[in-house]
Amino acid sequence: MDLAVTPDPPYYAVIFSSLLSPHDQGYAEAATRMMDLVQSSPGFLAVDSARGDDRLGITVAYFRDEESIRAWRDHVEHTTTRERGRAQWYDAYELRVAKVERAYGFRRAPADIRP
Repeated sequence: MDLAVTPDPPYYAVIFSSLLSPHDQGYAEAATRMMDLVQSSPGFLAVDSARGDDRLGITVAYFRDEESIRAWRDHVEHTTTRERGRAQWYDAYELRVAKVERAYGFRRAPADIRP
């Protein structure tokens, strides 16, 4: 898995932290569908996502602007899936929207990566 590549700021980050319930039948398929769907959403830039063995997950989706975030929030299929998440898949979640004003990083050259 690679880290998200984003353009120069400013842009927005939608940070979704969640605790998956034990009743997660159908979750993996829905999560895959949502990932495919958001990536084709206007204004979507990139995404980072991880889930641990403790069922705690975090997904950070990057968008060009707040209008793009609202369009994703209001997408019909996303709305239906979100409602199922509240009813079945999540014991808890938090969603935060932040404006990214600075961003920088580091990437080791492939020849320098240690086994």
